[in-house]
Amino acid sequence: MSARVGPGRAEVVSTAVVVLLVALAVFALWPRSAPDPSTADAPVAQQAVAVSDAELAPLRADADLPPCPVSAAAAPDGPLAGVTVACLGAEGAVDLGAVAAEGPVLLNLWASWCGPCREELPALAEYAARPGSVPVLLIDVDDDPRAALRTLDELGVALPSALDTGSALRTALDVPPGLPYSFLALPDGTVGRVDPPVPFTSADAVAAAVAELS
Repeated sequence: MSARVGPGRAEVVSTAVVVLLVALAVFALWPRSAPDPSTADAPVAQQAVAVSDAELAPLRADADLPPCPVSAAAAPDGPLAGVTVACLGAEGAVDLGAVAAEGPVLLNLWASWCGPCREELPALAEYAARPGSVPVLLIDVDDDPRAALRTLDELGVALPSALDTGSALRTALDVPPGLPYSFLALPDGTVGRVDPPVPFTSADAVAAAVAELS
């Protein structure tokens, strides 16, 4: 009878099991980087949702927003020339270049899912109610218009509002990721961004930003 050469099957299996257990132990103890606290609870941007006017009608009635601005002025050359967005509070569209051609307008880009946006809306409404203030136009982006209308209704914020469903405005102004952002559009076609984009906490803060960009 010849002598056995090499390990037997039982030994091979035992060795494989030991190696597997060691590998699992190493994996379990291997240090992992902690999640970034700045993004762990960050809201996730939504996709723009197309909703029919018939479905929006009751929500528009509840929100009772002022009419969207309308202008027949010729839009000067600038980033807003030819940029048209849908009105949120009613049927129709808004030619942003033409509206800005008649006078300065503060464009506030926001969304219902954006916490800082919701927090600054009352400050914008308070500023807009001041005599001599620059008109404020809210632009809802990357959002469900139903959620936007409900948000404005809940907050009691009644400001003219539009809806950038195709990202036309974000593209024209090269808006970075994130919200909120505010821009002052002037009659000469220029547009200035409120920078840094810190959410407004008071009507005075809005007034100061407008004065700086005027």
